[in-house]
Amino acid sequence: MKKFSFLFASLFLLAACGPAAGGGASGGGNKVEGDTIKIGMNMELSGDVSAYGNAEKEGIKLAVEEINESGGVLGKKLELIEKDNKSENGEATSVAANLTAKDKVVAVVGPATSGATKATIPNMTKAAVPVITPSGTDDSITVANDKVQEYIFRACFQDTFQGVILAKFAQDNLDAKNVVIIGDNSSDYAIGLTKSFKDTYKGKIAKEETFTAGDKDFQAILTKIKDLDYDAIYIPGYYAEAGLIIKQAREMGIDKPILGADGFGDEKLVEIAGAKNVSDVYYTGHFSEKAPATDKVEPFVKAFKEKYSKQPSAFNALGYDSVYMLKQAMEDKDSADSKDITEGLASLKDFVGVTGKMTMDKDHNPEKSAVVLGLTEGKETSAEAVNP
Repeated sequence: MKKFSFLFASLFLLAACGPAAGGGASGGGNKVEGDTIKIGMNMELSGDVSAYGNAEKEGIKLAVEEINESGGVLGKKLELIEKDNKSENGEATSVAANLTAKDKVVAVVGPATSGATKATIPNMTKAAVPVITPSGTDDSITVANDKVQEYIFRACFQDTFQGVILAKFAQDNLDAKNVVIIGDNSSDYAIGLTKSFKDTYKGKIAKEETFTAGDKDFQAILTKIKDLDYDAIYIPGYYAEAGLIIKQAREMGIDKPILGADGFGDEKLVEIAGAKNVSDVYYTGHFSEKAPATDKVEPFVKAFKEKYSKQPSAFNALGYDSVYMLKQAMEDKDSADSKDITEGLASLKDFVGVTGKMTMDKDHNPEKSAVVLGLTEGKETSAEAVNP
């Protein structure tokens, strides 16, 4: 999942003006000081996509509490430093600098969105402090210009994978010979998902329409497609706009199956669209109780319900897994210094998480399965695990 493109060169210049942490890359990142291991959280806790950030925060805090209650890591307790990037790429950049230079964290979880994660790369690279984004799915987060980003990792699968899975699902499961695409032209997330889908889909694109993040009225777009010959609608985008498109489409009598990616994976999608309108809707997810990826799912669900009195979402699970990935990296290297955590994440193998059993590949992406979830009247009614 990603949010809004940004001027990479400008951010790089901005980052270059900031202070280095722990002596910068030449100093090998930050080192553990005192009786705790400081890890940072750079999350969208307010603003346009705060639902994602707050969900991941819940999973992160649960994992930290569990780890500390069971004795911590390498004999030390984890100390979580929480920061709100306000769903703004520029703020995410500042948070990254503060966490690494001022708070001296040895690793960071977040941001949740791809645009914000990419905005932090110059500062995190300069500081030589590793990052795990729980849900930043843009392919270029971990590899840019054919070069692997040394300090950037993710707990989720990539957009390329999602687009391929959704295209195959449209063909094989929905028998869709023609599809309409309605995508966000202001988001790298949607642009990447659209490209991946079109590169894989063997049917016909009956119509392709675009919108901009923040749009509210989709009547004109839906009027254009209403009477066309097509079998499904693909909406690469976030819950805010996707929810409105689903609501307005169903109210206009458009009853075709609707496909989306992990940006659909928040309860606010159903709130916005109205539960009665969210039927025959499918999206790629990272986690489902109906299709448990590992034996960690059941105890996680139980612990989450006990703490928060609600069902966990995929974003809760991804935040939770990200912290445990850091724990395993520290234990594998018998060190909680930034340099060693980075090496531990790069060589992570057979990590058993809630969202799947994963091994980090050479490009810092986890090899894991995905789930295509189906919704009927706003409720999850199907889940099909799909292996890479």
